[in-house]
Amino acid sequence: MSTTPTSRLADVVNRHQDELLEEWVQAQQSSVSRRMDLITDVDLVRDSRELLGLLQRALADGDSSGIEGSPWEPVRDFLSGLSRTRAEAGFSPSETAMFVFSLKQPLLVRLSHELADDPQGFIQIVWEMSALLDRLGLLTTEEYQKGRESVIVRQQRDLIELSTPVVKLWDGVVAVPLIGTLDSERTQIVMESLLERIVETNSTMAIIDITGVPTVDTLVAQHLLKTVAAARLMGADCVISGIRPQIAQTIVHLGLTLSEVTTKATMADAIAHALATSGLRIAPAIED
Repeated sequence: MSTTPTSRLADVVNRHQDELLEEWVQAQQSSVSRRMDLITDVDLVRDSRELLGLLQRALADGDSSGIEGSPWEPVRDFLSGLSRTRAEAGFSPSETAMFVFSLKQPLLVRLSHELADDPQGFIQIVWEMSALLDRLGLLTTEEYQKGRESVIVRQQRDLIELSTPVVKLWDGVVAVPLIGTLDSERTQIVMESLLERIVETNSTMAIIDITGVPTVDTLVAQHLLKTVAAARLMGADCVISGIRPQIAQTIVHLGLTLSEVTTKATMADAIAHALATSGLRIAPAIED
Protein backbone atom coordinates (compact mmCIF):
# COMPACT_ATOMS: atom_id res chain seq x y z
CA MET A 1 0.00 0.00 0.00
CA SER A 2 1.50 3.36 -1.13
CA THR A 3 2.09 6.15 1.35
CA THR A 4 0.04 9.27 0.72
CA PRO A 5 0.09 12.68 2.40
CA THR A 6 -3.21 11.76 4.05
CA SER A 7 -1.90 8.48 5.46
CA ARG A 8 1.29 10.16 6.67
CA LEU A 9 -0.72 12.92 8.33
CA ALA A 10 -2.96 10.33 9.98
CA ASP A 11 0.10 8.46 11.24
CA VAL A 12 1.65 11.59 12.73
CA VAL A 13 -1.60 12.59 14.46
CA ASN A 14 -2.05 9.05 15.78
CA ARG A 15 1.48 8.69 17.20
CA HIS A 16 1.68 12.17 18.69
CA GLN A 17 -1.93 12.77 19.73
CA ASP A 18 -1.12 13.49 23.38
CA GLU A 19 1.67 15.95 22.53
CA LEU A 20 -0.44 17.65 19.89
CA LEU A 21 -3.34 18.00 22.31
CA GLU A 22 -1.13 19.58 24.98
CA GLU A 23 0.51 22.01 22.54
CA TRP A 24 -2.81 22.89 20.92
CA VAL A 25 -4.51 23.61 24.25
CA GLN A 26 -1.55 25.74 25.34
CA ALA A 27 -1.74 27.72 22.10
CA GLN A 28 -5.44 28.39 22.67
CA GLN A 29 -4.95 29.33 26.32
CA SER A 30 -2.20 31.82 25.45
CA SER A 31 -4.12 33.37 22.55
CA VAL A 32 -5.01 37.04 22.92
CA SER A 33 -8.50 36.20 21.65
CA ARG A 34 -9.11 33.62 24.39
CA ARG A 35 -12.54 34.16 25.96
CA MET A 36 -12.01 33.07 29.55
CA ASP A 37 -15.44 34.44 30.41
CA LEU A 38 -17.17 32.09 27.97
CA ILE A 39 -15.29 28.79 28.27
CA THR A 40 -13.41 27.03 31.05
CA ASP A 41 -10.11 25.18 30.71
CA VAL A 42 -11.92 21.91 31.35
CA ASP A 43 -14.34 22.50 28.47
CA LEU A 44 -11.51 23.70 26.21
CA VAL A 45 -9.50 20.53 26.81
CA ARG A 46 -12.59 18.36 26.34
CA ASP A 47 -13.53 19.95 23.01
CA SER A 48 -9.94 19.84 21.74
CA ARG A 49 -9.45 16.19 22.70
CA GLU A 50 -12.70 15.17 21.01
CA LEU A 51 -11.95 16.97 17.76
CA LEU A 52 -8.40 15.65 17.61
CA GLY A 53 -9.64 12.09 18.09
CA LEU A 54 -12.30 12.52 15.40
CA LEU A 55 -9.72 14.00 13.02
CA GLN A 56 -7.39 11.07 13.55
CA ARG A 57 -10.12 8.53 12.78
CA ALA A 58 -11.35 10.45 9.74
CA LEU A 59 -7.83 10.74 8.32
CA ALA A 60 -7.27 7.02 8.85
CA ASP A 61 -10.53 6.11 7.10
CA GLY A 62 -10.87 8.74 4.39
CA ASP A 63 -9.35 11.25 2.00
CA SER A 64 -8.44 14.68 3.34
CA SER A 65 -8.97 16.30 -0.07
CA GLY A 66 -12.67 16.64 0.80
CA ILE A 67 -14.69 16.67 4.02
CA GLU A 68 -18.01 15.76 2.43
CA GLY A 69 -17.56 11.98 2.56
CA SER A 70 -19.00 9.67 5.19
CA PRO A 71 -15.66 9.27 7.11
CA TRP A 72 -15.86 12.98 7.90
CA GLU A 73 -19.47 12.97 9.06
CA PRO A 74 -18.58 12.71 12.79
CA VAL A 75 -16.18 15.65 12.40
CA ARG A 76 -18.80 17.73 10.60
CA ASP A 77 -21.45 16.90 13.20
CA PHE A 78 -19.13 17.79 16.08
CA LEU A 79 -18.06 21.11 14.57
CA SER A 80 -21.65 21.97 13.68
CA GLY A 81 -22.80 21.42 17.25
CA LEU A 82 -19.80 23.26 18.71
CA SER A 83 -20.25 26.24 16.36
CA ARG A 84 -23.94 26.61 17.16
CA THR A 85 -23.28 26.27 20.89
CA ARG A 86 -20.57 28.92 20.77
CA ALA A 87 -22.80 31.20 18.70
CA GLU A 88 -25.44 31.02 21.43
CA ALA A 89 -22.79 31.53 24.14
CA GLY A 90 -21.61 34.80 22.61
CA PHE A 91 -18.42 33.86 20.74
CA SER A 92 -17.61 35.78 17.57
CA PRO A 93 -17.26 33.97 14.19
CA SER A 94 -13.48 34.48 14.17
CA GLU A 95 -13.13 33.19 17.74
CA THR A 96 -15.08 30.09 16.79
CA ALA A 97 -13.04 29.48 13.63
CA MET A 98 -9.75 29.98 15.52
CA PHE A 99 -10.55 26.86 17.51
CA VAL A 100 -9.74 24.93 14.32
CA PHE A 101 -7.12 27.22 12.82
CA SER A 102 -5.02 27.20 16.00
CA LEU A 103 -4.30 23.51 15.43
CA LYS A 104 -2.11 24.42 12.45
CA GLN A 105 0.90 25.57 14.45
CA PRO A 106 1.28 22.44 16.65
CA LEU A 107 0.82 20.22 13.59
CA LEU A 108 3.31 22.26 11.57
CA VAL A 109 5.96 21.98 14.29
CA ARG A 110 5.39 18.25 14.64
CA LEU A 111 5.49 17.65 10.88
CA SER A 112 8.70 19.65 10.51
CA HIS A 113 10.39 17.31 12.99
CA GLU A 114 8.95 14.17 11.42
CA LEU A 115 9.83 15.11 7.82
CA ALA A 116 13.05 17.02 8.31
CA ASP A 117 14.81 14.73 5.79
CA ASP A 118 12.00 14.86 3.20
CA PRO A 119 11.46 18.49 2.07
CA GLN A 120 9.20 17.52 -0.83
CA GLY A 121 7.05 15.30 1.35
CA PHE A 122 6.91 18.02 4.00
CA ILE A 123 5.59 20.56 1.48
CA GLN A 124 2.91 18.14 0.24
CA ILE A 125 1.67 17.15 3.67
CA VAL A 126 1.69 20.72 4.98
CA TRP A 127 -0.32 21.86 1.97
CA GLU A 128 -2.86 19.10 2.54
CA MET A 129 -3.03 19.75 6.27
CA SER A 130 -3.51 23.49 5.77
CA ALA A 131 -6.22 23.02 3.13
CA LEU A 132 -8.04 20.54 5.37
CA LEU A 133 -8.09 22.83 8.40
CA ASP A 134 -9.12 25.77 6.22
CA ARG A 135 -12.16 23.83 5.03
CA LEU A 136 -13.05 22.81 8.56
CA GLY A 137 -12.62 26.40 9.74
CA LEU A 138 -14.97 27.61 7.00
CA LEU A 139 -17.44 24.94 8.08
CA THR A 140 -17.48 26.38 11.59
CA THR A 141 -18.17 29.85 10.16
CA GLU A 142 -21.11 28.57 8.11
CA GLU A 143 -22.57 26.67 11.05
CA TYR A 144 -21.96 29.63 13.35
CA GLN A 145 -24.03 31.80 11.02
CA LYS A 146 -26.86 29.26 11.07
CA GLY A 147 -26.68 29.20 14.85
CA ARG A 148 -26.84 32.99 15.08
CA GLU A 149 -29.80 33.08 12.68
CA SER A 150 -31.57 30.53 14.87
CA VAL A 151 -30.89 32.65 17.96
CA ILE A 152 -32.19 35.78 16.20
CA VAL A 153 -35.36 34.03 15.04
CA ARG A 154 -36.00 32.73 18.56
CA GLN A 155 -35.38 36.17 20.07
CA GLN A 156 -37.69 37.79 17.54
CA ARG A 157 -40.41 35.31 18.41
CA ASP A 158 -39.88 35.95 22.13
CA LEU A 159 -40.13 39.71 21.53
CA ILE A 160 -43.31 39.25 19.53
CA GLU A 161 -44.83 37.19 22.32
CA LEU A 162 -43.83 39.83 24.87
CA SER A 163 -45.28 42.60 22.69
CA THR A 164 -48.66 40.86 22.37
CA PRO A 165 -49.83 40.19 25.93
CA VAL A 166 -53.35 38.89 26.43
CA VAL A 167 -54.71 40.34 29.68
CA LYS A 168 -57.82 39.45 31.62
CA LEU A 169 -59.88 42.60 32.30
CA TRP A 170 -62.46 40.85 34.43
CA ASP A 171 -64.43 37.62 34.45
CA GLY A 172 -65.34 36.65 30.90
CA VAL A 173 -63.43 39.45 29.15
CA VAL A 174 -59.85 39.47 27.83
CA ALA A 175 -57.98 42.07 25.79
CA VAL A 176 -54.88 42.09 23.56
CA PRO A 177 -53.31 45.48 22.75
CA LEU A 178 -51.34 45.35 19.48
CA ILE A 179 -48.38 47.65 18.85
CA GLY A 180 -46.36 47.72 15.64
CA THR A 181 -46.69 46.02 12.27
CA LEU A 182 -49.05 43.05 12.07
CA ASP A 183 -47.71 40.37 9.72
CA SER A 184 -48.54 36.70 9.18
CA GLU A 185 -46.12 35.35 11.80
CA ARG A 186 -47.19 37.81 14.45
CA THR A 187 -50.87 37.24 13.69
CA GLN A 188 -50.37 33.52 14.21
CA ILE A 189 -48.79 34.16 17.61
CA VAL A 190 -51.57 36.60 18.55
CA MET A 191 -54.19 34.06 17.53
CA GLU A 192 -52.54 31.24 19.50
CA SER A 193 -52.09 33.40 22.61
CA LEU A 194 -55.63 34.77 22.43
CA LEU A 195 -57.26 31.36 21.98
CA GLU A 196 -55.23 29.85 24.82
CA ARG A 197 -56.22 32.72 27.11
CA ILE A 198 -59.89 32.42 26.12
CA VAL A 199 -59.83 28.76 27.12
CA GLU A 200 -57.89 29.43 30.36
CA THR A 201 -60.27 32.19 31.51
CA ASN A 202 -63.47 30.78 29.99
CA SER A 203 -64.03 34.19 28.39
CA THR A 204 -66.92 35.10 26.09
CA MET A 205 -65.60 38.49 24.98
CA ALA A 206 -62.23 39.49 23.53
CA ILE A 207 -61.07 43.02 22.75
CA ILE A 208 -58.39 43.45 20.07
CA ASP A 209 -56.97 46.97 20.29
CA ILE A 210 -55.08 48.23 17.20
CA THR A 211 -54.40 51.75 18.42
CA GLY A 212 -50.67 51.02 18.17
CA VAL A 213 -50.83 49.47 14.67
CA PRO A 214 -49.48 52.15 12.28
CA THR A 215 -51.29 51.08 9.11
CA VAL A 216 -54.13 48.80 8.11
CA ASP A 217 -54.08 47.32 4.62
CA THR A 218 -55.80 44.37 3.00
CA LEU A 219 -53.37 41.90 4.54
CA VAL A 220 -53.74 43.31 8.07
CA ALA A 221 -57.55 43.29 7.73
CA GLN A 222 -57.46 39.65 6.64
CA HIS A 223 -55.29 38.79 9.62
CA LEU A 224 -57.74 40.50 11.97
CA LEU A 225 -60.71 38.70 10.44
CA LYS A 226 -58.96 35.35 10.80
CA THR A 227 -58.28 36.06 14.47
CA VAL A 228 -61.91 37.10 15.04
CA ALA A 229 -63.17 33.97 13.27
CA ALA A 230 -60.90 31.72 15.34
CA ALA A 231 -62.08 33.38 18.58
CA ARG A 232 -65.71 32.88 17.58
CA LEU A 233 -65.06 29.19 17.03
CA MET A 234 -63.93 29.13 20.66
CA GLY A 235 -67.19 30.78 21.75
CA ALA A 236 -65.94 34.34 22.23
CA ASP A 237 -67.17 37.47 20.45
CA CYS A 238 -64.56 40.02 19.42
CA VAL A 239 -64.46 43.79 19.48
CA ILE A 240 -61.79 45.65 17.49
CA SER A 241 -60.91 48.99 19.05
CA GLY A 242 -58.55 51.76 17.99
CA ILE A 243 -60.18 52.51 14.63
CA ARG A 244 -58.73 56.00 14.11
CA PRO A 245 -60.01 58.32 11.35
CA GLN A 246 -56.97 57.61 9.15
CA ILE A 247 -57.49 53.86 9.48
CA ALA A 248 -61.21 54.20 8.80
CA GLN A 249 -60.47 56.16 5.61
CA THR A 250 -57.90 53.59 4.53
CA ILE A 251 -60.34 50.72 5.06
CA VAL A 252 -63.01 52.50 3.00
CA HIS A 253 -60.50 53.43 0.27
CA LEU A 254 -59.34 49.81 -0.01
CA GLY A 255 -62.92 48.61 -0.24
CA LEU A 256 -62.46 46.42 2.82
CA THR A 257 -65.33 45.43 5.04
CA LEU A 258 -65.38 44.76 8.75
CA SER A 259 -69.17 44.80 8.86
CA GLU A 260 -69.32 41.44 10.60
CA VAL A 261 -67.07 42.68 13.39
CA THR A 262 -67.95 45.10 16.17
CA THR A 263 -65.55 48.06 15.98
CA LYS A 264 -64.96 50.92 18.40
CA ALA A 265 -62.90 54.08 18.19
CA THR A 266 -61.14 53.66 21.53
CA MET A 267 -60.28 51.00 24.06
CA ALA A 268 -62.59 52.77 26.54
CA ASP A 269 -65.51 52.44 24.13
CA ALA A 270 -64.72 48.75 23.68
CA ILE A 271 -64.62 48.18 27.43
CA ALA A 272 -67.96 49.99 27.83
CA HIS A 273 -69.44 47.79 25.10
CA ALA A 274 -68.10 44.65 26.76
CA LEU A 275 -69.61 45.76 30.09
CA ALA A 276 -72.98 46.45 28.52
CA THR A 277 -72.95 43.11 26.73
CA SER A 278 -72.21 41.43 30.04
CA GLY A 279 -75.05 43.27 31.75
CA LEU A 280 -72.71 45.48 33.74
CA ARG A 281 -72.02 49.19 33.87
CA ILE A 282 -69.59 51.60 35.48
CA ALA A 283 -71.15 54.18 37.82
CA PRO A 284 -69.72 56.85 40.10
CA ALA A 285 -69.16 55.79 43.67
CA ILE A 286 -71.85 57.02 46.06
CA GLU A 287 -70.34 59.05 48.84
CA ASP A 288 -71.80 58.76 52.31
